[in-house]
Amino acid sequence: MRRFFWLLLPAGALAADLGSKAWILRTLVEGESLRVIKGFFYLTLSFNRGAIFGSLIWLPATMRAILFAVAGLVALIYFGRLFLARETQVLERVALGLILGGALGNGIDRLYRGSVVDFLDFVLGTWHYWTFNLADSFILVGALLYALGMVLTPKAGHRITEN
Repeated sequence: MRRFFWLLLPAGALAADLGSKAWILRTLVEGESLRVIKGFFYLTLSFNRGAIFGSLIWLPATMRAILFAVAGLVALIYFGRLFLARETQVLERVALGLILGGALGNGIDRLYRGSVVDFLDFVLGTWHYWTFNLADSFILVGALLYALGMVLTPKAGHRITEN
């Protein structure tokens, strides 16, 4: 029962990501922008056919598909195993749940569309960040929480003891 409860976290992240992408696809066409906060935050529909920040776009589409499928499957198995392990601490489990939900969202995009739907678009003066989506946000926040958990949770054999 407890594992079922934990599965709601990646499932919720996945649902939020896929739902937001479905909404943006119904609302905008590629390249179209909707101003949310003038000069700072826009919803701009774009499709990332490459990896992070559009990298690896130079690879042939078939090679990218194989690479992303293999990397995605390996990541899901690795992080999924850690997520379900009994000894995983709460902060790490939350982090892994976010990473899994985000990875599944972007993975489903790649399988279904051959690209990832991006739409969160931030600008500040002349600075313009790459457009991204909720899945990317879940992965980033999950990675930061996981790193925080590693720093805050001493591992057995690495504890500092007073003499």
